[in-house]
Amino acid sequence: MKFNQNTAALPLAGLLFAPFTLAAREVPPNLKEFYNKVQSAGDCKGENLLGGGFYDDDKKDPSFGYCNKFMENKGFYLKGPGNKFANMDIDCDGQEKDAKDRCGGDDDTQYETRYKEEVQKMGIPDLDTYIHPYVVLGNERKDGKATFLPEKEGIEPLSVVAVVCNDRLVYGVWGDTNGDDGDPLVGEASLAMADMCFGEKYSADSGYSEQDVLYIAFSGEEAVPGKNAAWDAKSYEEFEQSLQDLGDTLFSGSSNNSNGDFSSGSGSGNKVCSANKSKRSGARAEKLARRQKASQRRA
Repeated sequence: MKFNQNTAALPLAGLLFAPFTLAAREVPPNLKEFYNKVQSAGDCKGENLLGGGFYDDDKKDPSFGYCNKFMENKGFYLKGPGNKFANMDIDCDGQEKDAKDRCGGDDDTQYETRYKEEVQKMGIPDLDTYIHPYVVLGNERKDGKATFLPEKEGIEPLSVVAVVCNDRLVYGVWGDTNGDDGDPLVGEASLAMADMCFGEKYSADSGYSEQDVLYIAFSGEEAVPGKNAAWDAKSYEEFEQSLQDLGDTLFSGSSNNSNGDFSSGSGSGNKVCSANKSKRSGARAEKLARRQKASQRRA
């Protein structure tokens, strides 16, 4: 996948975090430009390659890794060789509803996610692959194969992750890690993430195989939605929408200075995001009030 557009050329270091207005979940112009620039930059190597030697499919090509090129210490993304990014295999860990449905073919299901204890602090037993669009990042191994720990790069558990897929931008959270079984993999997400990207067409034993999905993780505690997210949502649309304010802020809250480094941004572009944020926050407050009234009636 490559985006065709006529956006004005932006400095590479400023592409990702330039202010934007999100419309109908379309990929904003600056993110399209960032996608194309990273794609055409080729292999990630040297100091930009935070961790390499990973596969996006069993026993095919260990040339995938975690890259921070152009991110200026704001996080990282998954990058494959040449113009490739990653695919999207399906992770069914967490609250699985029915072993006979789309998770029935997953022999690797753990029935709990890596950060279950953190999730429980949000008021639910665990992440639900059908409800929460989460991404699998990090490779914790004891067998000597490739290992990568996102926390060492400042990525917090349950922080927001942006996913560019099928000409769409979807916000999710970092909710699980890869374990010791099989080859060290990248490019895996929940059913909810796949559904939001491609529709309800994939399952545990049949994921999205094209290597054009861009996963972006953001560093810092400010990337963690905490209890501002609708963890008890009844649909993946509801949960993803609850991450949108923070996701927009992570993109629009920084700008590049004359040295090409990032600093706090307060330009006029942020006003558009702030206006959208106010509208969404008002709607969410109404929804929360209705939910609280319903809980009081049940009590």
